[in-house]
Order: sequence, then C-alpha cells, then structure tokens
Amino acid sequence: MKQALINMLTMQDRMNSRVHEDWASQKFEWYRATWIECGELIEHYGYKWWKKQEADMEQVRLEVIDIWHFGMSALFQNGKNIEQIAGEIETELEGFQVAGLGVREATEVLALHCLETKSFSLTRFWELMLSAGFNFETLYSAYVGKNVLNFFRQDNGYKLGTYTKNWAGKEDNEHLVELVANLDKGSPDFADQVYRALEGRYRELVKQA
Repeated sequence: MKQALINMLTMQDRMNSRVHEDWASQKFEWYRATWIECGELIEHYGYKWWKKQEADMEQVRLEVIDIWHFGMSALFQNGKNIEQIAGEIETELEGFQVAGLGVREATEVLALHCLETKSFSLTRFWELMLSAGFNFETLYSAYVGKNVLNFFRQDNGYKLGTYTKNWAGKEDNEHLVELVANLDKGSPDFADQVYRALEGRYRELVKQA
C-alpha cells in the first residue's frame, strides 16, 4: 500500500507543479475545491426526489478521484516529504472501521468537514471511496487514469483555453472510462498506455474533425 501511495503522491506533486512551480507554499484552498467536487458528485448520483433519476456511478467514481486529487494536495504541508505523508496515511487508516454510509450521506459528511474545518479528512474520504464501490486497488488504477488525463489536458492547451473537453458529444472523462476499460491496469506502463489511448482518440475525434 505504501508504495502505491508514494506513486500517487508523486504523480500529484508533478501535476500540481505543472500549474504552479511552487504550489505547495501557495496555500491554495484545497478544501474549497473538495466540497465543490462533492456537489458535482451528488449531481451525478442524483438527489431530486421530484423526478426520475438514475445514478451515473462511473461519473460518481470520477468525482471521487477528483476529490482524491485535491485531498492528497492538502496533505502536503509543513515541509513534509512524500514518504512521510504516505506513512501518515497508512497510520491513520490502520483499524479504519466502515460506518456503512450511503454515497449521498458520505459525501455530505466529507463536505461538511471541509466547510467547518477548512481541511481534508482522510477517514471521511475513505468512507466515501468505499460507498462509491472503490477499494484501494481500484482507487489506484482510476487515479492513475485521471492523473494522466490531467497531464494530457495540460499538454493540449487546457491552461491556455485551447483544449477541447467535449469530444464528439461526450466529455473527455467519459472517453477515459471507455479507454481504460480495455487496458492492462497491472502493466508497468499502464500510465503510458492511457496517454497513448487518449492521444489517439483525441486526434481522431477532435483534431481531424
């Protein structure tokens, strides 16, 4: 588990450094990004009792991964290095007991904590992760996929506003889900496979359109 945590924290550090070289000292409001993502998650899961809704669990899980991006970013503080953070995560999760909350309830508990404390709760996130159908292994593979998509966006003009997020009627997140389903998640070059698959479809549906 610790090595996978180190891998994810390292990837997150690299991604954040693409946005701002000295990101860890900028005191960005990671908690705010987290609770807003919680709202987006609920939109995909459904909350409107006055109309027919079906939970889009693939999109729900993508929102969980987005929350994990911001949550890990919030853990970089006080000059801690990646190995220290990974060790602290392992320690905090030792003996973790599932409360058995539903997706909506787990999301609300995490969002409320963010708003009340302006911080990120690892255990509340873990409850949400499990309620959405993830375990640690599937969280890891999904995180790698989304992290690669974020790099792909940056490489193709996301920060400049020239990136096209909608490909032939579907958001890039949806294409990511389709592409990752056909890849070998246990392969050492899984991240490279994801990037190549995204690049191929983007060229096919956007660049040549």
